[in-house]
Amino acid sequence: MFAELCITSNFTFLTGASHPEEYMERAAFLGLSAIAIADVNSVAGIVRAHTRAKEIKHQIAERTRAESCDGPIGPPAPKHLPKPPSLHIRNVPRLVPAARLCLREGIEITALAATRSGWATLCRLISKGRLGAPKGQCDIGLSDLPPDASGLRLILHPSPQAPSLPPGADPWLTQAQQLSRRYAGDIHLALAPEYDGQDSDRFDRLARLADTLGLPTVATAGPRMHHGRRRRLADVLTAIRTGQRVGDLGRAALANGEQRLRSEVEMRGILGRHQGAVTRAADLADSCRFDLSELRYEYPSEIAQGETAAQRLARLAHKGLQWRYPQGAPDKVRAMLEHELTLIGKLNYEPYFLTVRDIVAFARSRDILCQGRGSAANSVVCYALGVTSVSPEIGTMVFERFVSEARDEPPDIDVDFEHERREEVIQHIYDRYGRHRAGLCATVIHYRGKRAIREVGRAMGLSQDTIGALSSQLWGFFSSNGLEAQRMREIGLDPEDHQLRLTMEMIHEIIGFPRHLSQHVGGFIITEGRLDELVPIENASMAERTVICWDKDDIDALGILKVDVLSLGMLTCIRKAFDLMAQHHGAKHSLATLPPEDARVYDMMCRADTIGVFQVESRAQMNFLPRMKPRCFYDLVIEVAIIRPGPIQGDMVHPYIRRRNGEEQVQFPSDELGKVLGKTLGVPLFQEQAMQIAIIGAGFSPEEADRLRRSLATFKKHGNVSEFRARFLKGMARNGYDQEFAERCFSQIEGFGSYGFPESHAASFALLVYASAWIKFHHPGIFACALLNAQPMGFYAPAQIVRDAREHGVTVRPVCINASLWDNRMEPDDDGRLALRLGFRQIKGLSEEDANWICAARGNGYQTVRDVWRRAGLGPKLITRLAESDAFAALGLNRRAALWEAKALTNGPELPLFARDLDGEAIAEAPANLPLMTLGEEVVEDYVALRLSLRAHPVALLRHILTPQGGGGTGKGALPPPRASA
Repeated sequence: MFAELCITSNFTFLTGASHPEEYMERAAFLGLSAIAIADVNSVAGIVRAHTRAKEIKHQIAERTRAESCDGPIGPPAPKHLPKPPSLHIRNVPRLVPAARLCLREGIEITALAATRSGWATLCRLISKGRLGAPKGQCDIGLSDLPPDASGLRLILHPSPQAPSLPPGADPWLTQAQQLSRRYAGDIHLALAPEYDGQDSDRFDRLARLADTLGLPTVATAGPRMHHGRRRRLADVLTAIRTGQRVGDLGRAALANGEQRLRSEVEMRGILGRHQGAVTRAADLADSCRFDLSELRYEYPSEIAQGETAAQRLARLAHKGLQWRYPQGAPDKVRAMLEHELTLIGKLNYEPYFLTVRDIVAFARSRDILCQGRGSAANSVVCYALGVTSVSPEIGTMVFERFVSEARDEPPDIDVDFEHERREEVIQHIYDRYGRHRAGLCATVIHYRGKRAIREVGRAMGLSQDTIGALSSQLWGFFSSNGLEAQRMREIGLDPEDHQLRLTMEMIHEIIGFPRHLSQHVGGFIITEGRLDELVPIENASMAERTVICWDKDDIDALGILKVDVLSLGMLTCIRKAFDLMAQHHGAKHSLATLPPEDARVYDMMCRADTIGVFQVESRAQMNFLPRMKPRCFYDLVIEVAIIRPGPIQGDMVHPYIRRRNGEEQVQFPSDELGKVLGKTLGVPLFQEQAMQIAIIGAGFSPEEADRLRRSLATFKKHGNVSEFRARFLKGMARNGYDQEFAERCFSQIEGFGSYGFPESHAASFALLVYASAWIKFHHPGIFACALLNAQPMGFYAPAQIVRDAREHGVTVRPVCINASLWDNRMEPDDDGRLALRLGFRQIKGLSEEDANWICAARGNGYQTVRDVWRRAGLGPKLITRLAESDAFAALGLNRRAALWEAKALTNGPELPLFARDLDGEAIAEAPANLPLMTLGEEVVEDYVALRLSLRAHPVALLRHILTPQGGGGTGKGALPPPRASA
């Protein structure tokens, strides 16, 4: 059998024209014994091929089992038709982990990991090259190669000129001789066709070169695509990479579609008398026994003072239980804790929980508000460790055995931190564990609609006008060719035009291709040993960040620990609100100590009075709240989860409301499913319920249920649950469930699609919903102040937040040169209450540093505009911004008067001769007679400078015009015609 060991996938960005998964599928169909995805200085794509190989193996096993038990699946095909290709596949090629090393000297070597130590050597080598170069580049030289290739097998790629030049004429030959001596026995010479009609002579010359170097040859097709039909796309990728049009590529374009994955028979025919290299390729693959599944991830060993991880976790959990329940924990909670500790110990997950706990403990020591969520976050253990503030007594479905025991990986815990202070946590992780043990996951940036249209359109030679029309109007219509063609006609384009039709074909083909690697928003990999022996590390574009080349799906596939260190703006808002409450009311609160189940807070939410409240501030949520009428915490859990694309598309909203309001009877097809769906009135809303329905109702194994969970993962790029349909319906029928119910159940599960929401996440979010709503109800001014200080976040602009605060009785005061700070703040008003004073941060174009200079130099207050210029050291441009925001009103200056004075200032320092105020002594200048601004002009200038106005709503100025005659025009909020303001 043949093994292809030099494959270039599309993770050699803008070069390879096929996914790693496609290579694996094609190799299985062609009957190859092994393949090596060898991307340039990268191993980013190999996990995809590894995962696909496991899926193919699973499908073969399932098909074999089904055929042996039930006979062939589905009706037999007519004999005159060939069987589908997938039914022929009985072969699963081995994946040989590899990378193509392109050295600065021009040498190219494919390095195959033959052993675990060889994989570690390869990862360290790539890490060294990438950490010493800017993001996206790799700088490796001959001097960086290890002294011996222990654990590696090397394939040397000849330079195009090497076979025909005399010795000494090409430095490549000298370097190749050095490599052949250094790595004798572990290095081979690649024998690859170029499909130009001269391969036979070329093979003869390469064979003589191999004899000169003392190297055996191995055959490779050098594939850049899994199938020849990708040739056109390969040229498009080359054009994008080189910044040219496809028609201008010349020799850079592929001459034909032959550079593809090939079978053993094809390779032997191409190589002719040199076909022994085909056998040697298979033998070389057989000598590489390392498999990615051997990567045994080791959690950081969190051992302190001689304690084992299990002892430390148990001690901290029981200590935390005393902190959470000062009067003593209920027996039920203690029993749950012991059960969870036992299960954690059985699965050896203690270091995982301790790692998360230590990160959270650091944040709390710095007064950084955080909240955990995930499949295990809402457990008694996490509650006791302080990872989450959601009480385990709310009865949510968490820590289920089928979620943990059936998964050969730790439970998922995400921790949200204040978005302004998350970087402190990230740098703490680097400092604590070292950059050799910690790194952020990658995020693969894929081609989507707009980017695909722009880049492919340019490569295909479309005009900028055409590209602009397509990208602005067509990017959302890729799911339906009919709608796509119709939309193209509507914007004046001919969908039958040959060039445009070919361009659209290429756009559809490139969708989903990886474009480049970026960094994950916060997924940290932390190891016990060296991280760069597990996976290569590289620099991120952001300073002081290092990342690995695998994304979260790859990490999940390999069972590697990931702790998500995420940011959440609402946590910043709540923490700032807590600080303000402590400052002005002496009340110290935390997420766990807020008074629970306040009926007045729920009344406020039932009125949809939720502007600024976390998760329930959108128009859809505000429309649903009066219908839902939440009265308890678990209602908020459902509220968070139900207004999502998945439940809406799965038609779950209306049935739930009808059942909640008693308009529809709640029935369960069995007692077992009643236990699963009881809390949601028979409507599956959460991922956990979907898994339980599959296990209990359809007889799924835990492994199959976990695959279903993965396909339902939130925003999963390739999420697809339809492949489970036949298995699900057949299992439900076998267990006696009605077909109509089974189909309805699956359609609801399928409605989750890429937007399934876990109940554990909903519970954590619900706590923040309640906390933000509680603060808004009891302290509307403080809530508005904290929201403004945490901007940008949420749905609402500062103008809407301020308007809502004033409607709740909050006095809002304007920006003042003598009273404002950088942040918005609360100050006593004339009635003994608190008023909201707008801060300098609301002024567009003014930095925090400038605001701090104003405050530091203020002393007993500024008297004139010139005072600010002289004492704070601000330039005329910044003084002008202050004047435009009407910050000098307290000095008796209206906006135009302040602007007039600001224009008289100079950029340089004040000269000594004019340091004194000479206005009334030597220069008699008449005051400027500036016309007053109208109310409308003031409002417009307010919005230009501050993005809000305390004078009037813009529409109020037009209401006397918009109100029909006879309609009164003096209703609530009506204003008389605009007049000049003083």
